[in-house]
Amino acid sequence: MLPIAADPMGAAIYDFHKTGNADTLIVRSSMFEDDEIPVEDLFRSFEGMPSLEQYALELAEGRILDVGAGSGCHSLALQKMGKTAFAIDISPLSVMVMKERGVDARQVNLYDPAFTDKFDTVLMLMNGTGIMGNLDNVKAFFKALKRLLNPGGKVYIDSSDLRYLYEEEDGSLMIDLAGDYYGQLDYQMQYKDVEGEPFDWLYLDFNTLAYYAEENGFKAEVLFEGEHYDYLAGLTLA
Repeated sequence: MLPIAADPMGAAIYDFHKTGNADTLIVRSSMFEDDEIPVEDLFRSFEGMPSLEQYALELAEGRILDVGAGSGCHSLALQKMGKTAFAIDISPLSVMVMKERGVDARQVNLYDPAFTDKFDTVLMLMNGTGIMGNLDNVKAFFKALKRLLNPGGKVYIDSSDLRYLYEEEDGSLMIDLAGDYYGQLDYQMQYKDVEGEPFDWLYLDFNTLAYYAEENGFKAEVLFEGEHYDYLAGLTLA
């Protein structure tokens, strides 16, 4: 759970919600140059979402959990579709904004064993596998899903295969097989003078996701493939 003083994304979301404008939200990593997140993109409507996200929202049914919901754009789109969504995020400012926008939201950590609500659909979009952090946390991730899913429930989660970053012109991969998994990154965000703590973020290729899913009692299938190594996967209890 984040305190307000260490919640840069929440601060950016709060500013944009209140004023329609926001300063630069900076993303740092030890592996890449600094990048920026366009804050206005976090407030996109259904029409402005990638086809992958639109498809996931169309598939969602029953009582829906929107994990890492940010500004609540997915939950709001679901509401307009006549569906029932409940949003969670570890960012206090994001949750505040979602509530002001009419989203049923709560500051909750997915891994908190005290969070025992039940859902028919769990949505994890905008690189949903990132919430695992690293491969050491995979078992805890699937344990949390088992706790939250109703019988027959489904998880819709997206990610990207980062191998393209290491691909040579001849198609070979310059990956250190003795090092960490190539999709495991470290990030840190800053917005104005609000600096967040460093955190791990995981981009999983589908074969690796499917392997760990099966190992933890789930079945994984690809439901949608994007144009840039991204995909939407469906997870169900085996």
